[in-house]
Amino acid sequence: MKRIAVLTSGGDSPGMNAAIRAVVRTGISEGMEVIGIRRGYQGLVEGNFILMDTGSVSGIINQGGTILHSARSLEFKTPEGFARAVDNLHQAGIDGLVVIGGNGSQRGNYELHRQADFPVVGVASTIDNDLYGSDYTIGFDTAVNTALESIDRLRDTATSHDRIFIIEVMGRSRGFVALHVGIAGGAEAVLIPELPWTLEEVVDVIQRGYRRGKKSYLIVVAEGAAHGIQLAEQVEAATGYETRATVLGHVQRGGSPSAADRVLASQLGAYAVRFLKSGERGVLVGEQNECIVTTPLEEVWSKDKPLDPEMIELVKVLGA
Repeated sequence: MKRIAVLTSGGDSPGMNAAIRAVVRTGISEGMEVIGIRRGYQGLVEGNFILMDTGSVSGIINQGGTILHSARSLEFKTPEGFARAVDNLHQAGIDGLVVIGGNGSQRGNYELHRQADFPVVGVASTIDNDLYGSDYTIGFDTAVNTALESIDRLRDTATSHDRIFIIEVMGRSRGFVALHVGIAGGAEAVLIPELPWTLEEVVDVIQRGYRRGKKSYLIVVAEGAAHGIQLAEQVEAATGYETRATVLGHVQRGGSPSAADRVLASQLGAYAVRFLKSGERGVLVGEQNECIVTTPLEEVWSKDKPLDPEMIELVKVLGA
């Protein structure tokens, strides 16, 4: 394998640049040329390729976002666009591709593997941490810590004004971010898509606390479980207590990656190159039980990653 390419796709996550850096420098150290593909799969369709060297990734390990950029590509999903993307890879003399991204990105990666029989390896990267095949994904730790900093500040205001705060965090249709943020932030309740809940149950938790003398509350809600602003209106109407909502939104995606994300991204990026060189293809590189492992891409997008039941029980006990 003499020439490989790397692209980032889907939502950006802190640590993507560290992964790009690892792919480029590991590839060069293994005697390969490394091509960067700008703007994800759309760049693959358009042939937006650049030759990268060690200098091109200097000083980026601490930067959020992705220097290769990301974009949605409806064109890649068409037979014509897909064929053009594959042809561009062959025309550029590229022998293997590393795709850094989450579920949708790895689905596209799988199609390159399945339909075109092209050597591909995925790198687990999404703040949602919902990717099957890796205990933790690049960007998750930073996103949790970013949300936690905001929650710590909101607790000060909630306590000062005897208010209820509803904090909506990202996570798509899964509750990994909310669960970790809720435990770390000492939330009184955490609402996630994986567990059924009712407004009456939320109100009951609040009223029981008020009877004990509690005057302020933090409730963390995953975006896939409820809309924070709407829930705040419902809680205030049901309890009569002043309730405010904060939607953290895309602020969780940005910023300098944590040490944990930088290390994870560096490991996964380097191993992706080594797996490609060894002939392994059609897999996601992730971390399980503190070991670097590979999972077939077909399993990655077709299987749901389970939440830790002990974490779910813990949040119930600690938030009571």
